[in-house]
Amino acid sequence: MKQAVVKAAGIDMSKAKFDVAVHGSVEVFSASNAGEGHRQTAEHLARLGVTRVGVEATGHYEAGLVVCLRAAGFTVVVLDPAQVHGYRKFKKKRAKTDKIDAILIAAVTAALSEEEIHQAPDSRLAPLAEHLTLIDQMVEDIARLKTRRDRFSDKECLGWLESEIDRLKKQLKQERGKLIGKVMAHADLKQRYELAQSIPCVGEGLALAVVIRMPELGHMSREQASALVGVAPFTVESGDHAGERRIAGGRARVRKAFFMAAFSGCHQWNRDLQAFYDRLCERGKHAKTAVIACTRKLVVMLNAVLARGTPWVEKTSAP
Repeated sequence: MKQAVVKAAGIDMSKAKFDVAVHGSVEVFSASNAGEGHRQTAEHLARLGVTRVGVEATGHYEAGLVVCLRAAGFTVVVLDPAQVHGYRKFKKKRAKTDKIDAILIAAVTAALSEEEIHQAPDSRLAPLAEHLTLIDQMVEDIARLKTRRDRFSDKECLGWLESEIDRLKKQLKQERGKLIGKVMAHADLKQRYELAQSIPCVGEGLALAVVIRMPELGHMSREQASALVGVAPFTVESGDHAGERRIAGGRARVRKAFFMAAFSGCHQWNRDLQAFYDRLCERGKHAKTAVIACTRKLVVMLNAVLARGTPWVEKTSAP
């Protein structure tokens, strides 16, 4: 059976505008990165018969356009910049302009197989993820202020720093409470949040990260889940060389939340993780390696709980 030909376009984003190229065509045009520019682009691509659109992730500039294109019925692929850079090196392309980048993104998008294209994320999660990012940044701001506090001895400076830390802590508590309220307003998200927290050492922070930033968890294999978080060990071998396996990739903010929860779990709050950590250390594993292994085990535990839809039951027997 002959596979249907997919007509793809690529978009290179910037703050004020974006450039669009259609793969296999001389069609290249620019539009403003605003509501009217998004709508006109969707209409023009539909007239050209484009069904798949690739956009390089910029952190936020592409967000509005992606929402508009998905609402118009396009399959939108948000590409990791490393994918586009790797394809550029493979094709030995050295010239770089916005239009050339759009053409390159279109080629990468067309080269993707159907299996490599994921389903569009739940539209409810984007605003929740934005709110969670704000909370994460507030936590980082508090940590920076605490580090800065150690530098000063002047009472006036210390007083300002302490008041700023207290203010941010109060604001953080309020914002986290608001976000939990938003999650609990949806029955399915509420269930995932409560199932995640059934595992000892999984607190509000990790439970929110799992619900909002890992909607795939519970619908994939343990290996896929570990790789998506970024705690799957990758083999490094070539000829007679057998390198040490290392973790790489994954979703950075999710990985950080998992690591912090696993660290507290294997030292205090989770008997299963404690027993696993102790066994690894007894075998001579480095403490950090053991914690990473515990992080991977916690990912597997959460994946199983969400897949089953039943709370975690801690082992009652001695480890």
